[in-house]
Amino acid sequence: MNALFKFCATDINFPHIGLYLKNVPDGFTVFGFRIALYGIIIGLGMMFGYLVAEQTAKRTGQDSEKYLDFTIIAIVISVICARIYYVAFNWSAFSEKPLSVFDIRSGGLAIYGGVIGGVTTAIVFSKIKKLNPWQFLDTAIVGLLTGQIIGRWGNFVNRECFGTYTDSLLAMQVDVKDAAYCFNPAASTEYVENLFAGKAKALENVMEIRQNTVVTKAATYIQVHPTFLYESLWNLVLLIGLLIYTKYKKFHGEIFYLYLIGYGLGRFWIEGLRTDQLFLFNTQIPVSQALSAVIVCLGAALYAINFVKYRKKKAEKPAEA
Repeated sequence: MNALFKFCATDINFPHIGLYLKNVPDGFTVFGFRIALYGIIIGLGMMFGYLVAEQTAKRTGQDSEKYLDFTIIAIVISVICARIYYVAFNWSAFSEKPLSVFDIRSGGLAIYGGVIGGVTTAIVFSKIKKLNPWQFLDTAIVGLLTGQIIGRWGNFVNRECFGTYTDSLLAMQVDVKDAAYCFNPAASTEYVENLFAGKAKALENVMEIRQNTVVTKAATYIQVHPTFLYESLWNLVLLIGLLIYTKYKKFHGEIFYLYLIGYGLGRFWIEGLRTDQLFLFNTQIPVSQALSAVIVCLGAALYAINFVKYRKKKAEKPAEA
């Protein structure tokens, strides 16, 4: 039986809250074919994202079937865009094996690429179907946010997207063998310095993790911020807030603008803790952190402009009567 259905597992610890997770799998094999849990979790995120969007559409008097048609198209385009974004800003990892660009089972999807693809698809789709694009985005975005909440747990099982060294309450310990080789004290300092050449802060963060490994009888662990957890929880609070606020919204697009502001603020903070940042070409600027700042400003500007328009229309109504 083990030969037919075999789990690939390791331990992940949260020592300061007394949580020790044994044999956490990152995937399993069936008849020799490896199935990554990352892909399954992403799929679940998409499914539940659609269900939340569908229910929101029904609750707001929209044709929910339109969202099923949209979801099928958006999933394909968003995955492609998420992969393109990741590869574009991490090309050095693929340049020697370009065919690995098509292997997404083990990770390598950048959420911002997916967001850009999904939002663009929503605007085009709503225009073609003669729907209000801003109302459509208000509904679709809560589905996207649901998918983000669930999808981040794919990073957990993959032991990726974690942060800098910490000894805080939620500090997470990951077996050094399951993390990128640069975090392993066995990797030479010269190798790590070459890997992060020109990125002094990133190099400093990696070296700090290497210098603070936790050695037990079972394994050697790195101890880091569980940034996947921070983002999942941040998005959960944001989703609850947006769903509650939906029935009080004043104009179409408001929920979408609030998402841009809320998600952008959280991601800007969390991205600053990450150790696997994608950098803006040959700079030391984390591309997702820079994009987060732009998104917050854009969301705030759009919200302010439309709120002023809403107030103006509301003020004009008595005069027209």
